[in-house]
Amino acid sequence: MFKHLFKLIWNKKKQNFLLMSEILFSFLVLFAVFTLLVYYYNNYKKPMGFEYQNVWVISYNNSFKTTNTDSLDTYYETLSQNLRALPGVKEISYCSDNVPFLQNTWQGGANYKGMQVGGVNQYTVDDTYDRTMTTQLLEGRWFNKADIVAKNQPIIISSDLKEKFFGTGQAVGKLIGDGDQPGHDKKLMKVIGVIQGIKAKGDYAPAGYAVYHRTDTGSYRSLGKIVVRVNEGATAAFEARLYKTMANYMKNSNVEIEHLTNKRVDANYFTLVPMIVLIIVGGFLIINVALGLFGVLWYNINKRRGEIGLRRAVGATGSSVSWQLIAESMILATLSLILGTFFAVQMPLLNVFDLAAGIYLVAMAVAIIFIYLLVFLCSLYPGKQAAAIYPAVALHEE
Repeated sequence: MFKHLFKLIWNKKKQNFLLMSEILFSFLVLFAVFTLLVYYYNNYKKPMGFEYQNVWVISYNNSFKTTNTDSLDTYYETLSQNLRALPGVKEISYCSDNVPFLQNTWQGGANYKGMQVGGVNQYTVDDTYDRTMTTQLLEGRWFNKADIVAKNQPIIISSDLKEKFFGTGQAVGKLIGDGDQPGHDKKLMKVIGVIQGIKAKGDYAPAGYAVYHRTDTGSYRSLGKIVVRVNEGATAAFEARLYKTMANYMKNSNVEIEHLTNKRVDANYFTLVPMIVLIIVGGFLIINVALGLFGVLWYNINKRRGEIGLRRAVGATGSSVSWQLIAESMILATLSLILGTFFAVQMPLLNVFDLAAGIYLVAMAVAIIFIYLLVFLCSLYPGKQAAAIYPAVALHEE
């Protein structure tokens, strides 16, 4: 049976070549779309790493100009007390500009015993950042005032960086370099804690590697963000009061208040744009392939009415004729998918885009199933039409 089907396909190889090319190209596009979808879904399943609800971000420019470090610290400590005194403020924290969801990025490198990684997010935070953002401490402790006199700069790393350098072992107490090349370290830093990675770019982006540094006496000169955790249900009136407090204290400073819940939505839209574009392109392609496949099968039935009539005349049932056409379509799809899978499997083998091999394999399996379903559905109705051909009518027309 299959030998006969292959012979029929080979005899019409010129007609089938374009159809196979369409199926192949569709598979590759679907493979790309499903790879992105699986990648986003895997990221979405992972914990956010902090509670963004009821967290506001105050942006300001440093208007207090002084060379005296003690005066600078006193100035911002007084501001902290004023903000905490407001009813409705639970906690505040000074931090660097790369607050989650704000699309600001500070990156560097890190290395440990010959292993080096680049693109490590660098955060500068104070002792209350963990309470303000409600981070999830997995190992060790958070910063405190005793870290001022530490021999090696204390740092806290994300769970992703901990897994990269230490696997399932303990990270607390280990020294890592702050450069991405061993031997070129500016300094060695001591890990005092590990927190759950924070998905700073939204629900669908990976948390990535991160290192948290403690603010020092001169950090206020470069910091420009205050994160504020407010009571649930904080109103616009309270926001106006918060703004007024900041503006009155920091004269000639541009003050802006943003809500992390709104910034999260913006970050998600930004991340989803490539996926939406691919889905639209893939959708149009699938429609074209479905119409092309349907049209080719319909044309083949009209061209093969004599052959179908003869098969029916010698005893072939309608269902067998229908399944023959469906089987031909599935074999064409299989030949295209064999070639497409060869190209697709190169992605995990070559570690393209540094994604886990499982993502590619799942996307490949889903794309194959989707193509088979598409071909099967598109060939059902033409097969049914072929089964309805009466042998006497078909032979009479011939």
